[in-house]
Amino acid sequence: MIVIGERINGMFKAVRKGIQEKDKKIIQDIARKEVECGARILDVNVGPAAADEVAAMQWLVETIQEVTDTTLSIDSAKPPVIEAGLKACKKKALINSTTGEQAKLETLVGLAKKYNAGLLGLCMDEKGIPDSIQARLEIGLRILACAMEAGISTDDIHLDPVVLPVKFGQSQTPMMFQTIRELKTLSDPAPKIVCGLSNVSQGCLDRPMVNRITLVMALASGLDEAIVDPMDKNLMDAMITAELLLNKFIYCDSYLTAYMKAL
Repeated sequence: MIVIGERINGMFKAVRKGIQEKDKKIIQDIARKEVECGARILDVNVGPAAADEVAAMQWLVETIQEVTDTTLSIDSAKPPVIEAGLKACKKKALINSTTGEQAKLETLVGLAKKYNAGLLGLCMDEKGIPDSIQARLEIGLRILACAMEAGISTDDIHLDPVVLPVKFGQSQTPMMFQTIRELKTLSDPAPKIVCGLSNVSQGCLDRPMVNRITLVMALASGLDEAIVDPMDKNLMDAMITAELLLNKFIYCDSYLTAYMKAL
């Protein structure tokens, strides 16, 4: 599974301080640590840390690239901020994210095409998050078709079934697992299936436990990628063990260490 590190986000106090004070060391230390812990993509989100999000995104991308060449996921709800990040990227990036809302979808598909970037699409639209699997699949297919018609390969299309907090919508979690399975059937080859895992545990007393079990169950359902905290060792160990049990790699007694060395 591809781990997308979630920690470079202006919602976190340390990152917010780093952005506001232009303290490169704070950002670079987090980037290095995420990569060391197994992240293969780094999500980059200015969040509420700056009034000028365009300039802040450019600074973040440039700062991170000084210490790692890991793929970046440019995360914003605002196309100008996303484009600023894409312009600053030295290698192929991922756009996080579009929805099925037609105007937004067309804009971000255009940016993905212009900058040869991957595109992450949330299975929701201007009406919000659907209450049924079928409606989420229809939005996923809309995103997939629009991107493919623009010449974007399915290998560069990432669909998110949308994870909701189990505390406030318990019935949504099994729906999410089934949506993962069915999104894999939309094309051949299938798009990549991704989720923002930490959303599931919002408001929960034992967030790490909820995150770990959800990740394992999502992997068994066919999840390819997850936006998580790679510095959560118990989460990473659970992920690696689940991959082993799903026969993704050959067993050895030191499989946890061997897996990390192979990244």
